Amino acid sequence: MKRYYLGIDTSCYTTSCAIIDSDFHILGEARKLLEVKPGERGLQQSNMVFQHTKALPKLMLELPQVPISGIGVSGFPRREENSYMPAFMVGLGQGETLSHILNVPLHIFAHQENHILAALRDLEHIPTEPFLALHLSGGTTELVYCHYQGEGIFESHIIGGSKDLQGGQYVDRIGVAMGLPFPAGKHLESLALQTTEYDPLPSSMKDGWISFAGPCSAAIRRINETMSDMDKSNLARAVFTSMGNALEKMIAYHIKEKPVHTLIAVGGVMSNSLLRNRLETYCKRNRMTLHVAQPQYSVDNATGNAFGAAYLQESRGSS
Repeated sequence: MKRYYLGIDTSCYTTSCAIIDSDFHILGEARKLLEVKPGERGLQQSNMVFQHTKALPKLMLELPQVPISGIGVSGFPRREENSYMPAFMVGLGQGETLSHILNVPLHIFAHQENHILAALRDLEHIPTEPFLALHLSGGTTELVYCHYQGEGIFESHIIGGSKDLQGGQYVDRIGVAMGLPFPAGKHLESLALQTTEYDPLPSSMKDGWISFAGPCSAAIRRINETMSDMDKSNLARAVFTSMGNALEKMIAYHIKEKPVHTLIAVGGVMSNSLLRNRLETYCKRNRMTLHVAQPQYSVDNATGNAFGAAYLQESRGSS
């Protein structure tokens, strides 16, 4: 008899929920991007909380009505001390309420773990050997050394990343400056795929850490200097190429110190086909296994939390 598991995630820019069965197949999922006014590049936390509170009950109504055996929810950004963000309290509160009313276990994950678990769902297991996780999103650019400890907990250490702009911020700032809607990722990618020609932007990596501020400033200068004469496709291609160059340099630096055989790439920016292709080529060349979620599950969604709850309970016998 199949069992069903609910996942909830209320991140910076997406409200989401999902149901996965005991075979780790997605039975249903629903999500909604938070609304950002045209020309703006983000939201205040209070606005996020308000929009999540409005959206989550309606999204829950889109899920199939099945008996729930367990719930997984994002309770904080990362599994580290003082990792807190008000937006996650909406999903956590809903999860705690449903767990009590339905009398089922609640599994609280980090939002970062939700992304990792979404990429691992297709494998139907969690690697026991250490691996690297590249988390690339609007709020995060981190290379994390991970070792699964059991019970849904990853021992993780941030060993690299960006010390200034995050990957998604880089993309969004260029996109908004070019007149594209926010978030700009898919729109900038569409432009980049229209050409293979580009004038290179710089890429920077020092001691295992990368910088997106420099190439972002260089791209903004091009926009300001050329205005209507600018080749938007050329610049879009240059942006993603500069990101790929920096990511390759960072990963190459760290696998010398911490050799691993597996790289898991997660986060909304990793839905980008150009970056995915770059990492696939890099990993093949270096005899590493790459795991990425399908593009629609690389962006913020709740399937990882649902899979985490299902995996924990199915591997030790459903509660």
